[in-house]
Amino acid sequence: MVSLQKFPSVHHAYMLNASPQQGLFRNSPNGRGPGFIRSEQVSEVSISSCQDRPGRRQFLAMGSTIAPLLLMSYQTPTSFAAESKKGFLPVTDKKDGYNFVYPFGWQEVVVEGQDKVFKDVIEPLESVSVNVIPTSKQDIRDFGSPQQVAETLIKKFLSSPSQKTKLIEASEHDVEGKAYYTFEFVAQAPNFTRHGLTAVCIGNGKFYTLTTGANERRWEKMKDRLHTVVDSFQIFNV
Repeated sequence: MVSLQKFPSVHHAYMLNASPQQGLFRNSPNGRGPGFIRSEQVSEVSISSCQDRPGRRQFLAMGSTIAPLLLMSYQTPTSFAAESKKGFLPVTDKKDGYNFVYPFGWQEVVVEGQDKVFKDVIEPLESVSVNVIPTSKQDIRDFGSPQQVAETLIKKFLSSPSQKTKLIEASEHDVEGKAYYTFEFVAQAPNFTRHGLTAVCIGNGKFYTLTTGANERRWEKMKDRLHTVVDSFQIFNV
């Protein structure tokens, strides 16, 4: 088991996952759901007033080729991510250096100690949260094996003391030379059981944790979407 002294002291920040009713959710400050930057549109230029002159036909032919290229140049990487993940919306945090996708229809909420949180307004256990904290470590493997890190985070940070927890599986994978740990677990309370997925990584001098999950009774229906969320999580240099 990994010594807790090796982990950042952030117990309160992870307690979002311990219960569906923590009293921490509130509406975003603007009173609306999350806003998204739409890819800019290339405006159409009226040419009806142009005089017929040599070269006009060539100009129009060039325009039909250039316009799609201009549109592509205005699109951001997140807009392409949205197209490739039907039914999901992208999130990119350029300040902290991470991105992921979440299911369409989830709403952004503000939770103390969390960097980003999106959740279903009807099913409170269906959510995704990102926590970012400073660390002096350079690699997630410095904290131990995937199983060791998973056990420590689940028991001490991703559940409450009254919950019974079980690690189902933990694994490691690399993305562009950076190690990620992902694991699946359940946390059982007297009146509900949450089935969760977590990804952790270190970069930019920070310890990143993304956790998503659902009520156990809805796991079979939600698991593919939740795996898409956790698999989409990546960090980048800032």
